[in-house]
Amino acid sequence: MTVRADLLALTPETLASLANKGLVKRAEKDLTAGSGPQVTVADDGTVRGRFPDGTDTALPPGLGLDAADCGCGAKGVCRHRIGLVLAYQRGATGDRGAGPDTGQHAEADDTPVAKDTHVDWSPAEFDDDALAAALGRPALVAARRVRDRGYVARLHFPTADAPEPRVELPTCTVRFPVPHELGYALTDASAALRGEVVVLAVWAFRAADDRPREPADDHPSGPRPATEVSVGGRTATNERSGEALRTALALADDLLLDGVQQAGPVFAGSLVRAQESLTAASLHWPAGAVAELREQIDAYAARGTHYEAERFAALLAELHARRRAAAHDPVGVLGTKEAPQTPLRRVRLVALGCRVAGTAGERGAETYFAHAEAGIALVLRKRWDLTEGQSLTGHELSARRVLGSPLRTLATANVVSEHTSRAADRTVSISRGRIAATSVTPLGSAWRDLPGSLLVRDAAAHLRASGERPPRLIRPRVAAEAVRVVEVAAVESVGYDPAAQHLEAVVRDPAGNDVLVSAAYNPLCPGGLDALAAALGEEEVHFVSGMLHRAHGRIVLDPLAVLTSRGVIVPDLAPGDGDTTLTVAEPRRADPITTALASALTALAQAAHQGLRHLSAPARTRLADSAATLQRTGLHTAARLVRDLDTALQRDGATAAVPAWVDAQIHLTVSLDLHAEGADEPTNRSSHR
Repeated sequence: MTVRADLLALTPETLASLANKGLVKRAEKDLTAGSGPQVTVADDGTVRGRFPDGTDTALPPGLGLDAADCGCGAKGVCRHRIGLVLAYQRGATGDRGAGPDTGQHAEADDTPVAKDTHVDWSPAEFDDDALAAALGRPALVAARRVRDRGYVARLHFPTADAPEPRVELPTCTVRFPVPHELGYALTDASAALRGEVVVLAVWAFRAADDRPREPADDHPSGPRPATEVSVGGRTATNERSGEALRTALALADDLLLDGVQQAGPVFAGSLVRAQESLTAASLHWPAGAVAELREQIDAYAARGTHYEAERFAALLAELHARRRAAAHDPVGVLGTKEAPQTPLRRVRLVALGCRVAGTAGERGAETYFAHAEAGIALVLRKRWDLTEGQSLTGHELSARRVLGSPLRTLATANVVSEHTSRAADRTVSISRGRIAATSVTPLGSAWRDLPGSLLVRDAAAHLRASGERPPRLIRPRVAAEAVRVVEVAAVESVGYDPAAQHLEAVVRDPAGNDVLVSAAYNPLCPGGLDALAAALGEEEVHFVSGMLHRAHGRIVLDPLAVLTSRGVIVPDLAPGDGDTTLTVAEPRRADPITTALASALTALAQAAHQGLRHLSAPARTRLADSAATLQRTGLHTAARLVRDLDTALQRDGATAAVPAWVDAQIHLTVSLDLHAEGADEPTNRSSHR
């Protein structure tokens, strides 16, 4: 008799993902009460069960539970199928005292391997014939249409801590919980799209295997890091998309020459039309940059705090960087014809906090959620128009209703919905739908149960394992990409930097890494820093959610919410006027490389803000001084590029200096990012002693 390794590999969590927790609990209760099935195994490996109610269920090999035969007539996975799996597992392992096998076929007298044994395998092993047999020809046909347009996928290879191969597609996630089996593949996409997205996931693994690998990739000492691949798609932009991109670049150059002060309503209208043309040509990532550029111009015109000269300059450089990189990877750099929204099946989302922003005419709230099953974070955006003279703080906004609940409730809740759609930028749309289709319940202990891809207990290891990514300037414009929950073992210090208007706290994770929690003052949320300081000052601080990254040689978390013994505190929604006296933070040690690069980028941003045609004498002096500082710091290429800009401005004029500014801005931006991400500064306490 052959042991059904696929059934033995199904954990209660996987069964719950295939059906729901209620069915699994009911099946377990029936087994405990003696109402389970009588199990027999045929020579071909088919597992059959007869239940006390007379229902016959059969689980043939090579098929998923949803394709199995059950006499109850239920569509999809039912309690009988779940009960038969659990009964078979108990019978197969009960006499051995060991966990289930993870091989494909093992003889009955072989000792099964423990459940947590790591199996190094890849879904790339399935060819198209196997995909057609398991998922149907229509799924392959639909997937080929997507591949013709091109798509980007992020692959997570199996490790001992995370044994399931996983693929993050633009609008959904696919997991392979059972080694060497297609029938149990899990996805958060709706049932109608399941076959198509599983095929796309398998093709993504194939693309990774076909790609030339560096010698270090084959190093046996560690798991293969996560990686991004582009699959299919065009090899060059067509005339329509090329014209749209050239128009956007020309507008960006006009902005660089004349500065943000000269961009009036007519120019803003030109940006809107350029964005629409880019979107129509499926150049979604450049379109996003143009949209954000227009927001920066509007914020400057309204004297809003949302405007930042450094961000304005980075957006100008991003458009040029994407154009330059398009020949190498057009799908990943420019975007593809993804569906605007992909419907998801019934999902459970765990709120991670909220961020409030706005202009003189509107307020916006971004509520972040963990989608535990997919292992990623998503964001729900909501906007409110303001009447003339109206001004809403984050606390006042917290009473506004979203999905029938106050924003402050939604930002600290579990949301279960059958009416959720996800876009390629990881934004979600949730509708209330019919009665009880969307529920909002208290958060409870949900953060503790998040998967390792979202719940961080070793920040340094987590950032190292994130895998190589393209430079930030040309990555897909994905929201919530860096949002994580960091477990806190201790709070070392809390202080306020009045010069930068930042609250800075040092917390230690369970692995001993120091994490700098750094929050900037938001005038729309005057009580935010006070609430954050109070939360971090409590006796029991369990978790902090936020954007996790490296900066200035340190692990940094830009916080969204704090979970203490009293519950979840969302600083942006907290009351208060910001009049609490905060302890002044100790000055941080300066990193000369970061200081030199940041200072030069500030000089370049000031040049873009004023416009190359209208540069003041102090702005030119700052460029020259920045080049000298870069040279003294040993950043010779960066220094030369800034000097080239200064020379071009003096010798050839502003128009001829545009390429020099772009070269310098791109080089310094990428250099600063690489320095921040790769800095080898010690991050645990023992290293400072």
